[in-house]
Amino acid sequence: MDAEKFKAYNAKSIASSPYWSRVPQDVKDALASVSKVLPFRTNEYVLRELIDWDRVPDDPVFRLTFPHPDMLPPEDYRRLCQLLSSPSSEAAAAQFIAMLRHRMNPHPAGQMTHNVPTLDGRPLPGLQHKYEETVLFFPAAGQTCHAYCTFCFRWPQFIGSENMKFNTRESAELSQYLLRHPEVTDVLITGGDPMVMNAESLASYIEPLLAIPHLQNIRIGTKSVSYWPQRFVTDKDSDAVLGLFERIVGHGKNLSIMAHYNHPAELRPEIARRAVKRITGTGATVRIQSPIVRHINDSPESWQELWTTGVRLGAIPYYMFVERDTGPQRYFELPLAETYDIFKAAYQGVSGLSRTVRGPSMSTLYGKVLIDGVATIANEKVFVLQFLQARDPDWVRKPFFAKFDPVAVWFDDLQPAFGDSTFFFQDKDESVSRKPIYLRRENPSEHQLVTAS
Repeated sequence: MDAEKFKAYNAKSIASSPYWSRVPQDVKDALASVSKVLPFRTNEYVLRELIDWDRVPDDPVFRLTFPHPDMLPPEDYRRLCQLLSSPSSEAAAAQFIAMLRHRMNPHPAGQMTHNVPTLDGRPLPGLQHKYEETVLFFPAAGQTCHAYCTFCFRWPQFIGSENMKFNTRESAELSQYLLRHPEVTDVLITGGDPMVMNAESLASYIEPLLAIPHLQNIRIGTKSVSYWPQRFVTDKDSDAVLGLFERIVGHGKNLSIMAHYNHPAELRPEIARRAVKRITGTGATVRIQSPIVRHINDSPESWQELWTTGVRLGAIPYYMFVERDTGPQRYFELPLAETYDIFKAAYQGVSGLSRTVRGPSMSTLYGKVLIDGVATIANEKVFVLQFLQARDPDWVRKPFFAKFDPVAVWFDDLQPAFGDSTFFFQDKDESVSRKPIYLRRENPSEHQLVTAS
């Protein structure tokens, strides 16, 4: 197969695309304005292979990649357009944009305030250590993507604001940190997208990890499998990438490609299917995960096709997440009750091989909260909840209950059931807004649960 050259478009260059004439005018206007607040990037493959232009603007991948006017509240959108249209309002527009970004909760779940570990008393801004056994690593060279998702909860990484980023060029600090923390078995290399790096750069981050004996699993979070599957098939160093994967597996480490597929259309092109086969052929596993988002995949049929296609190709259905409380959440959010109904219907419609999937799961400040069901207990209708992951490992798999709320869209909207004032993991004497954090000391044998304002 001949190699296709990667061609990206941003908010300025998209007008040169042959597909620009098929973009509705209101979306063109929104792109000019909303892209000043939230990032926009797409590429030729997404435009050509993944979008059904006869369904635009309702095509799910179009919604997934192009901004829409309703991604901002109507008054904010009008004010933004007004400021951007006046050359004399440049300073006021910049101030308004900064305010909008701040109001969008750019770093949910304590990413900047609660998850950054320390080494010899120094914070390591390119690492996050939220759960005992797993460290997230953000290499600076991987802080972009082949295309951006409009719902992305990592959007602050892409807007050019240095004080909103977390990344590092110091791969040696990751190895030093891991050597002092033998409880860590897993490293997730994430971004952005690490697969925008060339094979040599990616190897420079990964190969030092192979000598760490207690590290069992290396994960790579990537959307490239969907937005640029050529990365694993026809790119000039695709064979070198797969060779790296083989070396990781050959060293006795499990390599998991955490593949972000948001809609089954992303697995329909032949090259996308071939990419999965080539990855799994190295001994690596591919795991499918995505949030459930309105306008894109809010039907059981979408999830059934995604999971069953994945299984047929050798990929493992892994997570259905709830859209996070950041960015244009209001445009994409679904009530938790509706989200659970969609998951249940999709789950009931697939075989046991697809039922490895977990969800719907909320990645909250406290941990990954699973909506495990809706039940009536002691004459009270409740959400049945549990932690799949938590800052304190003792919380995991311990059921707890919230009052059923048909309009709640996120964990913070829920109230404890049965008259309780707080959930079991929240201090009885403090408000729900105070934040429990699990801190791992320099000495890996010590840990404590603390509460921070």
